[in-house]
This record gives sequence, C-alpha cells and structure tokens, in this order.
Amino acid sequence: QVQLVESGGGLAQPGGSLRLSCAASGFMFSSYGMRWYRQAPGKERELVATIDTTGGSTTYADSVKGRFTISRDNTKNALYLQMNSLRPEDTAVYSCVARLGIKERYWGQGTQVTVSS
Repeated sequence: QVQLVESGGGLAQPGGSLRLSCAASGFMFSSYGMRWYRQAPGKERELVATIDTTGGSTTYADSVKGRFTISRDNTKNALYLQMNSLRPEDTAVYSCVARLGIKERYWGQGTQVTVSS
C-alpha cells in the first residue's frame, strides 16, 4: 500500500522556522522525483520545491527561494522541507508528491502550516 505521510506542520511566528517531513512507503522511493506543493484557501495550488531522485538537483518557487530547502534521505524513505524566515503568506496546506517521469503518481494528505503572530 502506497503511503505518503506529512508531518511537522503547525503554528509559527513570522520569521520563525518549521521543518516538514514526508514519510514514504509502499513504492521504490529512490526512483521517484519528489515535490512539495502548497495550497492556501481561495488560491491555486503552488509548486514550492522539487528534488531529483538522488537529491543532487533542486528547484524552488521564486516566492520561497533562499528561505526554504528541500532535501531527501533515500535510506529512510523520507523527504524534508526546511522552512526559514516564515511569512504570513506561507500559510497553506503543504503536500508531498512522488513523481515518476512526467506523471505525479502519489500524493500525501497534507499538513497545515500557519504563520501568524
């Protein structure tokens, strides 16, 4: 059974940090590119960051560049998103996604991140 389970969300103050984790199971994690998406209420889903199968190549949305870092540990079947210098506009549900080729195959259920003082 394929599972992607996010954790680490919660409430943070502006300027604070959170680290999201995504635990993968039921598929060959190391063969999949991984992504973090987010969606805020009333807004379109936004691709936040991507990472290739080895972790050697990453990309970021302009809105998070320099503040967020995506990483993965293939020995633990885990994906991470380190979020620093958080802003209220980072408030959203964050989901991890497993991508094979050009197709996004598996989605997590999401974790809520709220940035507020």
